[in-house]
Amino acid sequence: MNNIITALEEKKQKLNLFKPFNSDLINNFNEWFKIELTFTSNAIEGNTLSRAETALIVGKGLTVEGKTLREHLEAVNHAQAFEWLINHVDTTITEKTVLELHQLILQKIDDTNAGRYRNVPVRIAGSMVIMPNAVRVPELMQEFISWLNQSKIDPITMAADAHYKLVSIHPFVDGNGRTARLLMNLILMKAGYPPAIIRKEDRNQYLTSIEKAQLGGSLADYYHLVYQAIDRSLDFYLTALEDKKSLVKLENKSLLKIGELAKLTKQTVPTIRHWTKEGLLQVEEYTQGGYQLYDPKMVDVVQKIRQLQDIKRLTLVEIKVALQK
Repeated sequence: MNNIITALEEKKQKLNLFKPFNSDLINNFNEWFKIELTFTSNAIEGNTLSRAETALIVGKGLTVEGKTLREHLEAVNHAQAFEWLINHVDTTITEKTVLELHQLILQKIDDTNAGRYRNVPVRIAGSMVIMPNAVRVPELMQEFISWLNQSKIDPITMAADAHYKLVSIHPFVDGNGRTARLLMNLILMKAGYPPAIIRKEDRNQYLTSIEKAQLGGSLADYYHLVYQAIDRSLDFYLTALEDKKSLVKLENKSLLKIGELAKLTKQTVPTIRHWTKEGLLQVEEYTQGGYQLYDPKMVDVVQKIRQLQDIKRLTLVEIKVALQK
């Protein structure tokens, strides 16, 4: 594990050579990570929003048909919690830090328990792990914060350990995983690392590695997964900084496939394809397989096209002229 940490530290040193970043670049990175972390962290907990749907809800305030109010709130809340992290990178981590993060995660979903320690027993569905008695939670959290502020271990291991310790205390009725991942990333960001993203496809491995350690096994699998996540984020930063074109799109994670655009606007795929062919809609990028990808702003354009057709009875030629004004 020491070799892995050394390699990560060396990549961070390489990243430091590009600093200071200009404000536009920082905002670009932060916006990308806000969507990606919100999508993946919520997906791990069962939220069914896609990456593109998350971007539309967070970035444009739109609603997605067929998705629950809770799923919408989870997206908005997590995005706000990440923004809170950015604004508190330079502050000392206290119990209040953890409680405020949790309050943001559960606000408007469960205001009774948001930002408050549990006073009831909890169990994780399908797990044999027994969580601490609720009576012990305040004491355990005090010990946790004391350890966090006195520990001399490297920030990478500290971030991973803090996440593991917090989910093992399980201080809240709900939202423990999201709060723990945010806290982990706050620790990394305070040390100058980019946030670590636990991918949706790693969900089973991630949860299994935590449970394995909680049942008395090794933390090796858990550490390996977290270190891989940190490594990917460092590579993402370095690749983007070394390739100026990628700074503009940041891997196009929030672009919409034609089917997604059709679903979000309640149009058919042939309609979207026809309007694109007629020049009413612009394709932002193409995948390696040749599939069209659209900027989320095309949602507004589609809605405007339909309004001009249904209300003003304009032809496609007239609509094209109207859109160019």
